[in-house]
Amino acid sequence: MIQYNWPFENLLINCSFIFLFIAMICYWIYLASFFKNIFLKFGQFSNIFANFSIFASLILRWINSGHFPLSNLYESLIFLSWGLSLIHIILENTTQNYFVGALLSPTTLFINSFALFNLPVDMQKISPLIPALQSNWLMMHVSVMLLSYATLFSGALLSISFLIVVWIETLMAPGTLKIILQNLDSSSSETGFSLSSKEKKENFFKFDYLNNLDNLSYRLIGIGFSFLTIGILSGAVWANEAWGSYWSWDPKETWALITWITFAIYLHTRLVKGWQGQKPALVASIGFLILWICYLGVNLLGKGLHSYGWFL
Repeated sequence: MIQYNWPFENLLINCSFIFLFIAMICYWIYLASFFKNIFLKFGQFSNIFANFSIFASLILRWINSGHFPLSNLYESLIFLSWGLSLIHIILENTTQNYFVGALLSPTTLFINSFALFNLPVDMQKISPLIPALQSNWLMMHVSVMLLSYATLFSGALLSISFLIVVWIETLMAPGTLKIILQNLDSSSSETGFSLSSKEKKENFFKFDYLNNLDNLSYRLIGIGFSFLTIGILSGAVWANEAWGSYWSWDPKETWALITWITFAIYLHTRLVKGWQGQKPALVASIGFLILWICYLGVNLLGKGLHSYGWFL
């Protein structure tokens, strides 16, 4: 039997959309106005309020439904937007890189608004778990997979932004950026560059900014890949309990494997080949597209063993 959501839950979700929208605008104004701190602070507070609103709505939904709120596409999108918002908060507090706010806040807003305004109303209502999902593995497997998606999305977005900045800066000052990127691609360590002190001083912003983007993307993808590996393994154990087979080449499983291989290639190029800069960023950009197919594309088709609770 379908249950209607608590009014307070709907209020919290709607508030999260408003807070995320305000955060996105503030971060964009902050960058466009050359780092005016008032907009940065307001954007940070808005993102924190949005994260709290989403988290509280998930807790209320859990209490109201009696099961962990990850049983359909709507709930997974809300959880994913919470994960991205949380990563945004952690990154800003640990790296002091405020560009991530301008990058992640619109992504979080897009996912949140897609869940609120594009999914059928019936999917947004609470419904009982089908037998296949009545397992303790629901919390373990699905939450870890969504955390891996959130982390990999963040890392891949930073790689894409790295390529965009490289493209823009190359058009503006090709000679300067060429020196920086040659060092980024050829250095065997993350900070081993051969620019002279004068060149470093003149190009400090470009040099430091690109290097930080590259390294931060690498770290996020490394964490996300670990989550993805754990999620796939836990899913295989759950599949064996539910369907009697660890692997069935279900579309969702197949694309999860393709995603895993893509990001494994990225990490191989970084750890074994010593690549940095544009080449691994291109691999991560491809992984970004594959990740969307794995998460959303396969689900929208509504085919396979993982199709419960999705579009048909």
